[in-house]
Amino acid sequence: MMISIPDVLTPEQVRQCRAALDAADWVDGKITAGFQSGKVKENSQLPEGHPVAQQLGQVILDALSKSLLFMSAALPARVFPPLFNRYAGGQHFGPHVDNAIRQVPFGGPRIRTDLSCTLFFSDPDEYEGGELVVEDLYGHHAVKLPAGHMVLYPSSSLHHVRPVTAGARVASFFWLQSMVRDDGERRTLFDMDMAILALNKDMPDHPGILSLTNTYHNLLRRWAEV
Repeated sequence: MMISIPDVLTPEQVRQCRAALDAADWVDGKITAGFQSGKVKENSQLPEGHPVAQQLGQVILDALSKSLLFMSAALPARVFPPLFNRYAGGQHFGPHVDNAIRQVPFGGPRIRTDLSCTLFFSDPDEYEGGELVVEDLYGHHAVKLPAGHMVLYPSSSLHHVRPVTAGARVASFFWLQSMVRDDGERRTLFDMDMAILALNKDMPDHPGILSLTNTYHNLLRRWAEV
């Protein structure tokens, strides 16, 4: 399942984060690439552990913890500390797949990468190119969202970033381990949760809401790993 999470950050948060990112010292993005992806990766990145990355990463995690849409779609168990990248001057990231297991730096745990996340800090009119293209059974999906919005997609997907031919594309990227590892099961739970929320809004006294809620939690109990 691929889903956009709008307005993760407020415009003021985006402005403050972007100012800090623009003033930071960037390094070669290959430092976090695996063997295969390192061959096709051309971008700049903040080093893991950089004070700006740590500070802004916490801003992102705090915002996501308040997003009902994110929590429902991702069912997060562990989240890799957000990283930050920048594409400009023709930089791109060729087709690749994310590593299945990642080690959280500085002695943190290993996580299974079930979902990949990209949160944009540049508006679409600030740069040309730079679309994130995610491949699945239904084709190629190009993503270029407003600043402060995020896209969530299965880490098993082949994906690439098209060359940025003008301007600069600044974003945060990270991965998470979900309590429900199977994408189909996670989609079923998400659809059911959205249906329950819609019923609660339109027909709050409908007797079927309790039955659906019971089924949702029984499925979550069956599929979740905690």
